[in-house]
Amino acid sequence: MISFGFTGTRQGMTPEQKSALRNLLDGGAGEFHHRDCIGADSEAHDIAVECGYGIILHPPTNYSERAWREVRRHMMRPERPYLDRNKDIVRETASLIAAPAEPEEQLRSGTWSTVRFARKQGKPVFLILPDGTVRR
Repeated sequence: MISFGFTGTRQGMTPEQKSALRNLLDGGAGEFHHRDCIGADSEAHDIAVECGYGIILHPPTNYSERAWREVRRHMMRPERPYLDRNKDIVRETASLIAAPAEPEEQLRSGTWSTVRFARKQGKPVFLILPDGTVRR
């Protein structure tokens, strides 16, 4: 079974990023893990559900940025601090999809921190840049 982790910007994805994510997930099935935050996570949730994925939510302990996505048909992990649950997502999935706000790596960014952790763990990373380009 395919299992993707997802991380993205609170600002939300560009239309090009949404299209690239839909193309990446289309025709697949499996698990889609995300952080249940506003912005890209919430948008990716809808796309993954449309593409037939089961959702695994990894919610934060800080509710200020939480999206509160539906959990009735999906699974939810315990609430955890931001960086801890980001690492949990990487550990529980086969690969990571990241949709950052900027095309260059940033030091003070949860999305980029998660990408760096996935790379250190040897996990494949699909980086969807703001222009829709997918880098692996």
